[in-house]
Amino acid sequence: MASGPSSALTADVVVIGGGPGGATAATMLARKGFRVLLLERERFPRAHVGESLLPASIPVLEELGAYERVRNAGFLPKYGATMVWGRDKAPWSWYFRETSRTYPHSYQVSRPLFDSILLDNARARGVDVREEHAVTGVLERDGAVEGVRVRTPDGEVTDVSARFVVDASGQSALLGRRFGLRRWDDFFRNLAVYAYYRDARTLPPPDDTNIFIESYPGGWLWTIPLHTGEASVGAVVDAAAGRDALREQDPGRFLADQIAQAPHTSAMLRDATLTGGPFVARDWSYVSERTVGDGFVMVGDAACFVDPLFSSGVHLAMMSGVLAAAYVTTALKNPEMREAAARVYQELYRNEYDHFRELARLFYTSNRTEESYFWQARRLLDANDALAPRQAFVRALAGQSPRGYERVALERGEPPADVVEGVRAVERARAERTARLPLDALSQDALLAAVPQLAPGAVLERKPVVAEGEFVWGHVLTTPDRPEGLPCSALVGALVSRIDGRATVVDILAAVCDAYPEGRRAEVTGAAFNALRILYVDGAVAELRGL
Repeated sequence: MASGPSSALTADVVVIGGGPGGATAATMLARKGFRVLLLERERFPRAHVGESLLPASIPVLEELGAYERVRNAGFLPKYGATMVWGRDKAPWSWYFRETSRTYPHSYQVSRPLFDSILLDNARARGVDVREEHAVTGVLERDGAVEGVRVRTPDGEVTDVSARFVVDASGQSALLGRRFGLRRWDDFFRNLAVYAYYRDARTLPPPDDTNIFIESYPGGWLWTIPLHTGEASVGAVVDAAAGRDALREQDPGRFLADQIAQAPHTSAMLRDATLTGGPFVARDWSYVSERTVGDGFVMVGDAACFVDPLFSSGVHLAMMSGVLAAAYVTTALKNPEMREAAARVYQELYRNEYDHFRELARLFYTSNRTEESYFWQARRLLDANDALAPRQAFVRALAGQSPRGYERVALERGEPPADVVEGVRAVERARAERTARLPLDALSQDALLAAVPQLAPGAVLERKPVVAEGEFVWGHVLTTPDRPEGLPCSALVGALVSRIDGRATVVDILAAVCDAYPEGRRAEVTGAAFNALRILYVDGAVAELRGL
């Protein structure tokens, strides 16, 4: 246990860090009625890189009650991305609208303003926000975290006791370092040098507000237009080569040399003026071997950081902030669920992290626009550390994932053969299963008389699922093709639990509907039948005997 001053402050939950992950977790916890103290070492607004958002963040902003302020802040809408990557040296684009009608765009944000909006929103929702309060240590008792030590703006050091600590300290990763949890990712051995420019040219409409990514011999460059009239520009290079070069030249000269190798980016910056930086980001991709401990949970960059190729940082921070708040709420309100909820939090966060990691690996290994040490080394890394993508990732590539850009790796690059074949196998199986189903299936006696059988190894487990900002007991269907598990509604859980290899479809539907009032049975029958069709096409139901 840390020695020093006695506790002068108390809270139900202390959140370390006021970035998107910390502000999200704090807001969600305050909504549940907890006394939340958020400690931020800097004074907002403060500079931060990572300006390009994903549409997946918008529903979280809506849940937080912050979306209206973000929408009215003047940020540029981001409809997709334009890239020089893959087989072609000419720029090409993909758009969020191709896979999402609900959220066809996100935003290119100025992080000082965006982060301030989220922090102010947390304050307005009842969070005790204290800026310029630097957490300097952790209070422990018998291996459990019981609070933090903090230095106030006037230099006073005080202890804060808490029932739970949320570490959203970013790449400082206070708890991850304290407990030795961080593990570096050998595949993404990169670093970034970035700066801000005024009067940079934009891409031609309709891509003028897209993020632009250009691969070149030494790595790749991003250019993100901002509503301030500036553009965020960064070079991602091999870490060892970058460190050697930065010993010989200053970051400004280094960044200029990288830009000079990329003809499209060079043209966009021909008349631009440097207004901020350059800055060097040296800590790179890593993951924590666990993100939950006795009395604490880690979110955002404090838990993991994946290569920035797909602008996943803010999304992972806010998503994990929501999940962390649900976990802490459950741990404090329902201690008997604490251990199970902790496992599910880690699984959900790691699954999302792994998806972005595999996607970035696939893009790196499939790029053929450049033949250089940087790109050849990443292909060699892949040969020695086989991609062997998870079934969940292959299935996302085979479908229309809400993230929206998985397919372009297959269409524009030269991905490993096992990935291509895996995707094709999933697509063939889905097409064959769809073709077996009658078009008007509900009216077909043969289908109603069929006997469904679950796929070998399919298991319906009782596990915590997120509902109304906390974990509750629910059902998750796990299959060999979906080892990450698929949360099921009560209706789907009831349906799957009755598939025993003997009961017919009509018998299963009747048994499920018996639990509902008479007036809802027709509606429930249709919903259950559609769910069964989806489970069959997806492969969770392996066979419909008699069809």
